[in-house]
Amino acid sequence: MTTYDERASLSDLTTTAERVRRSVEGVIEGKPEVVRLSLTVLLAEGHLLIEDVPGVGKTMLAKALARSIDCSVRRIQFTPDLLPSDITGVSIYDQQRKEFEFKPGAIFAQIVIGDEINRASPKTQSALLESMEERQVTIDGKSYELPGPFMVVATQNPVEMEGTYPLPEAQRDRFMARVSIGYPSPQAELEMLDVHGGVSPLDDMRPVAHAHEIVKLVEAVRSVHVAEAIRRYAVDLVSATRNHPDLRLGASPRATLHLLRAAKASAALARA
Repeated sequence: MTTYDERASLSDLTTTAERVRRSVEGVIEGKPEVVRLSLTVLLAEGHLLIEDVPGVGKTMLAKALARSIDCSVRRIQFTPDLLPSDITGVSIYDQQRKEFEFKPGAIFAQIVIGDEINRASPKTQSALLESMEERQVTIDGKSYELPGPFMVVATQNPVEMEGTYPLPEAQRDRFMARVSIGYPSPQAELEMLDVHGGVSPLDDMRPVAHAHEIVKLVEAVRSVHVAEAIRRYAVDLVSATRNHPDLRLGASPRATLHLLRAAKASAALARA
């Protein structure tokens, strides 16, 4: 049975999610399914990987989602010479105080945009593993908690393109969803020429939700009830991937959790 407080929370989720969706769709024309999936991942406490050819709006989608929420945002431009310490941070010895001081890296933000993540070496890519799974960073034996809500929105070009490295399987498994934007329809491209031809629509974007609202919405999604039959179906679906002869590697238990959390977020958004 749903209590009054739970109904109110889901009602707030519907209103806030609709504001964010409209804000992002004002920049990304003609891709409502991609925008909705991005919101689903955000509310399901996951991370999003956007993979597509250059020029279709991968980074713009990530920026639009980040600018729609009043929270801390950091962008990491992944390059072959990027070091793991540039992402996580480093301890520097303070001569005056005679002690080490931790300098946080770019990962210490609520929404982290990893642009062209597969242009960095696998060693640098692996710097994200702990933060994406445990939402913390450990440097010199000391753990530092990351702010909430925390989401990594990474973009990458297809692996066949020159100068790219395939993502390690351990990192791919930490992304809840991988989406492809694709080319716009002719009508959407015409509208894009009208809107984007003079100035960038990102310049006029203003936050339509606050970080603490997103935290409350995440808590509301957690409270969504999942029937026993649905849980069993999720397990059967994942188990089938592990036994299928055409699949080299089946889905992990983490993938089962991602599937369940995404289903709860999708069900909550369906009320919108």
